[in-house]
Order: sequence, then structure tokens, then C-alpha cells
Amino acid sequence: DPSLYTVKAVLILDNDGERLFAKYYDETYPTVKEQKTFEKNIFNKTHRTDSEIALLEGLTVVYKSSIDLYFYVIGSSVLNCLFDSLSQMLRKNVEKRTLLENMEGLFLAVDEIIDGGVILESDPQQVVHRVALRGDDVPLTEQTVSQVLQSAKEQIKWSILR
Repeated sequence: DPSLYTVKAVLILDNDGERLFAKYYDETYPTVKEQKTFEKNIFNKTHRTDSEIALLEGLTVVYKSSIDLYFYVIGSSVLNCLFDSLSQMLRKNVEKRTLLENMEGLFLAVDEIIDGGVILESDPQQVVHRVALRGDDVPLTEQTVSQVLQSAKEQIKWSILR
């Protein structure tokens, strides 16, 4: 059963109800087909309302929307931590395009907040700090061109300033 300490799933859907991110932590919805059906049901129940919590199929669903995104946490109130962390990481530009450009940060943030359905962190400041630390350790081969250029600029700047 969901409680304050367990999460069944974390979802982010676009304004058409299409999955952008989904991570399920147990076998409540074991197949992709069942997951997509559940996501469609959640979206249909929540996308036209202003409330932040719903009950669906016996599960507690907390959610929040931002421009063209819908954030869902099933089984816990860790939603605000996820949203606030992403809001800081994306410089308050929490929309589909920006999220898609920063999926690595999203995955890192979710992994910092939840591990195996257990909430590890609920402080957005700590999540953002840990994601930033993990992001600094990315091997050169896995960095984007802009990250490599930014790193090179920093090194050149510091070599000139010495």
C-alpha cells in the first residue's frame, strides 16, 4: 500500500496525455499496455481540474501542472520536491521543450528523491545540489557539445586569469 514512505510511480505527461517520463516501482501495472491505460485514466480524471490530489483505482495520486506538462506521483506527496527541484534546475522554465532538453537531469533528480519506491530525499535544495555534483562527474564521452564547450571556456578563462 502507498504511504508517506513509498511511491508506486512517477509520471510526467504532456498536455495531450502522452508519456514523456514514467517510472514504476512495483508490479501494480506490469505491462506497458496497463501502464498506458492507467496514465490515460489519470490524465482524463485530472487535466481539467484545479485540485492537487485524486484517488484512482485505490491509489493516491498527487499532481501539479505547469504550462504544457502534468507531473504525477502515485502513492506519496513527494511531488512538490520533484517539481521544485526541476523548477530550480530548469530556471523556472518548466515546460515540455526545456524538460526534453534536460532529461538527464530529470532522471538524476528522480533517482536522488526515490530509490526502489522508497523516498530518500524531500528537500529540493538537497536534490538540486546532489544532481549538480553528479553532473560534474559526467565522462567527456557522455557530455553534450555545449557542456564540452562550456568546460573548455572555463579552463581557458582560469588559465588566462592565473
